[in-house]
Amino acid sequence: MELFGRNGYKGTSVAQIEKAAGLTPGAGGLYHHFRTKEAVLAAGIERHLDRVAALRDIRSVFAGVGDLRTELTLTARYALAELDSETELLRIVASEARARPELVEGAVQQLIGATLEGFAAWLRDTAAVPAEKADATAAVGLGALLTSRLLRVLLDTDPISVPDDVLITTWVEMMHAHLTTGP
Repeated sequence: MELFGRNGYKGTSVAQIEKAAGLTPGAGGLYHHFRTKEAVLAAGIERHLDRVAALRDIRSVFAGVGDLRTELTLTARYALAELDSETELLRIVASEARARPELVEGAVQQLIGATLEGFAAWLRDTAAVPAEKADATAAVGLGALLTSRLLRVLLDTDPISVPDDVLITTWVEMMHAHLTTGP
């Protein structure tokens, strides 16, 4: 996944994958385990998504905390940590979205869509946000955190360059104000 994330699918050779896996480069050993290079990519994406899915249930992370600011802080820290740990997957999804949409569409749904759905469900259940407001709040809130990482991951630049502690504090203040004021 690191090779695919750094070099893209086309820029990663089977020999490079074999070398990274401890096989003899160019000897074809990869094909004893996978039918194609695309199967290696698919398996790598699936492995990342399985790990993310195991950690995703935001509601269970906060069980019993009971303080909205603390729960929002934990949400922001958790989301940024997950995005940081999935740098290669984010790069692959972005670079292969046009060439292999069938492969990355499920990854996007699981990585981004399911996280948004989980956060919206938490907003409805824990913060008592009405359903119509919960989806939009989740999209705007998590979208801000996602954007802070995507610029860095995809463009290798950080034009905003706000330290995480400042970003999280500001995000929590904004989300808290939004969630605790009337319509």
